Amino acid sequence: MVKWGSEKVDQFTLNVAQLAEMQSKPPYWGPAKPKPLVDSESLQAYINEPALAVRASKLYSAAMLGSRLYGHPTRVIGSGGHYSTLSQIESSLRMLGPYFNVTKQYFKAPTGVIFASSLTVNKTLVADAIPFDLTPPTFKKKPIIAPMVLVANQGCNLADYPAAVNGSIALIERGTCSFGNKSGLAGQSGAAGAIIFNNVPGEGVLQGTMGSLNPNQVATIGVSYEEGSVWAGALAKNLTLSASLFIDSFVKNVSTFNLIAETAYGDENNVVMLGAHSDSVAAGPGINDDGSGTISLIEVALALSNFNVTNKVRFAWWAGEEEGLLGSDYYVSQLTPTENSQIRLFMDYDMMASPNYAYQVYNASDDINPVGSAALKQLYIDFYTANNVNYTLIPFDGRSDYDGFIKNGIPGGGIATGAEGIKTPEEALLFGGMAGQAYDPCYHQLCDDTTNLNYEAWILNTKLIAHSVATYAASLKSFPLRESFSMTLAKNKKSQTPFHGTKLAF
Repeated sequence: MVKWGSEKVDQFTLNVAQLAEMQSKPPYWGPAKPKPLVDSESLQAYINEPALAVRASKLYSAAMLGSRLYGHPTRVIGSGGHYSTLSQIESSLRMLGPYFNVTKQYFKAPTGVIFASSLTVNKTLVADAIPFDLTPPTFKKKPIIAPMVLVANQGCNLADYPAAVNGSIALIERGTCSFGNKSGLAGQSGAAGAIIFNNVPGEGVLQGTMGSLNPNQVATIGVSYEEGSVWAGALAKNLTLSASLFIDSFVKNVSTFNLIAETAYGDENNVVMLGAHSDSVAAGPGINDDGSGTISLIEVALALSNFNVTNKVRFAWWAGEEEGLLGSDYYVSQLTPTENSQIRLFMDYDMMASPNYAYQVYNASDDINPVGSAALKQLYIDFYTANNVNYTLIPFDGRSDYDGFIKNGIPGGGIATGAEGIKTPEEALLFGGMAGQAYDPCYHQLCDDTTNLNYEAWILNTKLIAHSVATYAASLKSFPLRESFSMTLAKNKKSQTPFHGTKLAF
């Protein structure tokens, strides 16, 4: 017999009471014995080529579902390929029981496809003219023929658009404000279409995005400085130019979501965060861009479930990156000041397996980025050095999902293996591969499939991701504390870049 309060209860009664208490609580899914604290070497040991290859194959199968709407494999937002991608990620995480808290963050995002386009000026075809991403089509998807009218002062205010723009095609210089804003103001002024020309000689044709949708936006195409400046000069002299603009496209808003997985354990005031984007462009399946980063994060998350952590680790798979970092921007915009301050750092992993790779580290510095960004850069450099491989520094210019974080005071960094850029002879000596060719010759194309992966680079970079997670999940004692938000605002004025995602935004 045992005492329970002032009453005597036999052992059988006590066991029943204990059982009832246990049944009133959530089930315990944890291991029979405590998990060890995560360390880099142990976490890296879980990374292997067969697991990466199997997931790449499954991701391509997901992309095939995009064929129903687009006629070829794609994982663009709003497609069956993207929804299947998200399902694959979520099901892999759910298998781990309560180790991760998995949530979906829904938002509306624009997506679109450009099927055909052309621009003719004074009956001469302009060979190098590229429609902006997310541009609406010309009226009834037919050519519009109208006089070209020059807009003043880079077209960022309604007063810059003369009355003659009504019914005409506006010619606008790049600069000061976003392309989407210029197009919207042109439409608000009655323009039938818009041409935006580069303001940087020798930089080539603009390849930009309209960004968020605006009902006033009109069909908009980009040209080089060399083309546009000649037309602007002629119009300034009151010469007449006639243009024929044609864009066949569709653009619409779709419902999509970010997928977030956070460890149930660890210090909630010290969150270690990393992300990759789950979507591809409409043109192809995106198995390297960014299927490689998506899969690397899945494998590291699965491996991490075998360990304990000191600090919370938060994995994110962003949607709408290819439309202009929409998912990551939305996520950061929804953070409260407290939630923002709890994120100690963000690490971006976009394109880990380019076939003609270079080991690229974002050149983040603390003077124009949040303090701690330089420490992240050094972590990556130290890893490559310890593994006896070369590395190169690349601009930290807003081309991937770290952008919203660093603009809101959160230290950021990351690695990549290269996109459409051309490998130099010096880089060929450092990394092998072919000088004079793109790091990823299939970048944003249909051939970005399972054959478009370099496993040597992918394995090492996935191990580096594991190393970064293990290092900071175990301890942040040596990592700089967050700086004030006022300091972030001051730095933002110094670090403004024209990129917001892979396309120019202004």
